[in-house]
Amino acid sequence: MTPVRKGNHHVQQKKKKAGERSLPFQLLSGIILFLFIVSASVTFTLQLRPLYYADIRILDISENTGIDEETIKKNYDILIDYNTLGNRSELVLPDFSMSEGGRIHFQEVKVIFDFISIVLIITGPLTLILILYSRKSRNFLYLAVGGVISLAVPALLTVLLFADWDRFFVGFHHLFFNNDYWIFDPAQDPVINILPDTFFLHCALLILILVILGGIISLLFYRKLRRLH
Repeated sequence: MTPVRKGNHHVQQKKKKAGERSLPFQLLSGIILFLFIVSASVTFTLQLRPLYYADIRILDISENTGIDEETIKKNYDILIDYNTLGNRSELVLPDFSMSEGGRIHFQEVKVIFDFISIVLIITGPLTLILILYSRKSRNFLYLAVGGVISLAVPALLTVLLFADWDRFFVGFHHLFFNNDYWIFDPAQDPVINILPDTFFLHCALLILILVILGGIISLLFYRKLRRLH
């Protein structure tokens, strides 16, 4: 048996106990990183207006509705401005009438987007603090935790999404809304005509791709930092 110096053995035991104590912290930090990646991905997609502008032509929205492209863009921009954190103005779409149920639904959607923006504002600085702290502690497990979650969750959602998009879309609304105001009647809420389901599919795919990309980057940094330290 190879002898071990008492001092070295004590140091090894101390490091082992410190690692065990930090595990819950690293798991929590990984979840914070995941929430940052998700909230950043959702917020980026919401504000990426060129995605919708491209879909106007790709999905022939103007031709299918008989509404010119500039009018569609104008009303869409108003809708996105309304869903931006800090905007407290009432939603008024100048070229579309709106039922009370439709107005309530848009208010509920804004609550969700505002919440996601707040999560981003909170987790952004926390993630930065974690990065700075991990450089001192040399424990980067949170990157692996956040990376794995950011790959696993989108992978599951992608399977469900491609298995049956319509069912996924309906299930999403049942999960986040406790009413049926999200079911628009084009006669009362004609704005739904310029918001086809396929556009929301494109948004969902972009969010999933961005989250997966965030997960891959986290795992690559984890691998690199482990080798360095």
